[in-house]
Amino acid sequence: MEDLTGRRLVVVTGASSGIGLAAAVDLARRGDQVVLVGRDPARLHAAAEQVREVAGDLPEVFRADFAVLDDVRALAEQLRAAYDRIDVLANNAGTIALRPTTTVDGYELSIQTNHLAPFLLTNLLRDRLDRVVVTASTAHRSGSLNPNDLNQPLRRYRAMSAYGTSKQANVLFATEAARRWPELPTYCFHPGVVRTRFGGDSKLITFAMRLMPARRAEKGAETLVWLANQAPERLHSGGYYQDLRLRQPAQKAIDPESATQLWAASAKAVGIDGSQGSGEGQAR
Repeated sequence: MEDLTGRRLVVVTGASSGIGLAAAVDLARRGDQVVLVGRDPARLHAAAEQVREVAGDLPEVFRADFAVLDDVRALAEQLRAAYDRIDVLANNAGTIALRPTTTVDGYELSIQTNHLAPFLLTNLLRDRLDRVVVTASTAHRSGSLNPNDLNQPLRRYRAMSAYGTSKQANVLFATEAARRWPELPTYCFHPGVVRTRFGGDSKLITFAMRLMPARRAEKGAETLVWLANQAPERLHSGGYYQDLRLRQPAQKAIDPESATQLWAASAKAVGIDGSQGSGEGQAR
């Protein structure tokens, strides 16, 4: 397949460690200009140093906590002020909430961090973007999303179920974005089970990770980098990928009615006009 890697601008969220950092390093090594977005300033700057080791230049970094929607709005303003064009937005930031947690914005932590925040960021940057890649997960198959009640997981909380629901939202977002924005290639992917800091505060998850065949972060980032680089005509916008191949997600994650309902509910939740077919999302 044709490889489009060059001096493009690629914004990677969740770039402080794990898949995001591995992708940023690989993209920088290939010649792209990467921009790192992360929550923790110390880890973010340490990640920037790793990128500089392969790229020669220190990348730009932006701090934002996706559990705070005002942080996402400020991030969008900063990115818009800094760049007229963003070739690839990699919506990779994510979390698993081990206990039922409500954000300052009033939403369950997993659905906000993993879906609502990147949904908002993508809409606010829409007119600057040439491509979007979303880190989803096969965990979407265990999701039980109710588009009319994004906080439903809080009432009978199970961490992996809430996480799966947020990943179901990721796939539905890619599905609906491809329909609404046919001129903006949008893809999502499953990175595989990756040994990272993700869920590291849970002894149960750490133990389970040791039992499962897991891959290094570089392998998990491989499909992200590949989707960022391939010519759009070689890929399927809205598609769900795993290990460099188009895969079939669960039907509930690509159901057109659910995708449309989720988009409307998400737009209302983050305060933007979700009726637009294209163009920059407008804050209400």
